[in-house]
Amino acid sequence: MEIIGYIGALLIGLILGLTGGGGSILTVPILVYILSYSPITATAYSLFIVGTTSAFGATQNFFKGFVDIKKGFLFAIPSFTAVYLTRRFLVPQLPDTIFSFSDFSLSKEAFLMLFFAVIMFFASLSMLRKKKLNDFENTKEESKLLFIAQTFSVGILIGLVGAGGGFLIIPSLVFFGKLPMRNAVATSLFIIALNSLIGFIGDIQTLEIDWRFLISFTSLSVIGIFIGIYLNKFLNEAQLKKGFGYFVLLMALFILSKEFLKL
Repeated sequence: MEIIGYIGALLIGLILGLTGGGGSILTVPILVYILSYSPITATAYSLFIVGTTSAFGATQNFFKGFVDIKKGFLFAIPSFTAVYLTRRFLVPQLPDTIFSFSDFSLSKEAFLMLFFAVIMFFASLSMLRKKKLNDFENTKEESKLLFIAQTFSVGILIGLVGAGGGFLIIPSLVFFGKLPMRNAVATSLFIIALNSLIGFIGDIQTLEIDWRFLISFTSLSVIGIFIGIYLNKFLNEAQLKKGFGYFVLLMALFILSKEFLKL
């Protein structure tokens, strides 16, 4: 199982390189279901793994001219602020039992995994549904303020599920920011790196970290992202967007089925 887990590390980077997101969608299930980490630890480790891997990918894409720094920072600043506050203060304060009724109880760990799956499910639908929004540059100031408030909310969601947030960020960059899919993929890696690594700082203050495991696992993911970025240029943008949406949907259904069987 450990070998399978490390093969998964390579796939995490590959998916990040191809889609600009989805790495955390694979990271958390691998850490929980294959390597037997608790969801709390898995979501923390996921932030470091995905954040570090994304930083390497974002750097390479930046020199290729694919990263939109202006829109990236506009999204990243409110979201990474929310991610840090959520990981530092909100997650540690969640009760061990979220809900109980008669013989049924919902633990904090089960709640986080189910919440993770639900967020992925709706994010996948947003990618698969045809949707048109006004051009980002032509929106009114009120709309931009609303967008900032929205990204802060996205940061809270990212912090709760321990995800880099590519599956939430890319739809906003494509539909609201009007970026081509390839640029959205590259810019999302930049945002994911900021969100994840700053969010992980909150976890360092509350958890004991196995740095030896994290560095070895992350190194394989970094190799994977360079492979993914190379393969990305051979793929059609429309197919990439659709494939990403279906991948997120399948992973959401997988996690929901696993967690409901435990209840």
